[in-house]
Amino acid sequence: MIRIDTPKPAESKRRHARRRDSESGVTLLEMMVVLVIIAIIAVMVVPNVIGRPDEARVTVAKTDIRSISSALELYRLDNRVYPTSAQGLAALVEKPRSPPQPDNWSSGGYLAEVPADPWGRPYAYSAGRDGAFELISLGADGRTGGTGVDADLSNTDPR
Repeated sequence: MIRIDTPKPAESKRRHARRRDSESGVTLLEMMVVLVIIAIIAVMVVPNVIGRPDEARVTVAKTDIRSISSALELYRLDNRVYPTSAQGLAALVEKPRSPPQPDNWSSGGYLAEVPADPWGRPYAYSAGRDGAFELISLGADGRTGGTGVDADLSNTDPR
């Protein structure tokens, strides 16, 4: 009579575990599940992110306008007047040579450089006759007026 040794159940599990360890890796099914989960998350997130770059540029322009306005206020506190329209925002970076000469111009300037708006155009600056100033970005379209991201942004605008 021939005797066949049948492995005990615990021994069979050990052999299967050893074989699985030596061939460890990710199965195609596991990979597909992960890719499906990533695709589902992307479908939910991407529509919320697309279209935001223009909104971010508007936020950057508003922040720039506030910081330039603060530098203009410091200039006025030191020199009793804002730079003239002819001197422009460059007066915040280097001491103006045209009249009126600032009496107490800060040796380091008021800005490291005059920033361009987020669409690559210079901010429009004009000194008012009543001692005020206006600082404007023409928005995404670069033209006066507009709505949404094309709207003009100004330091006098309450938005």
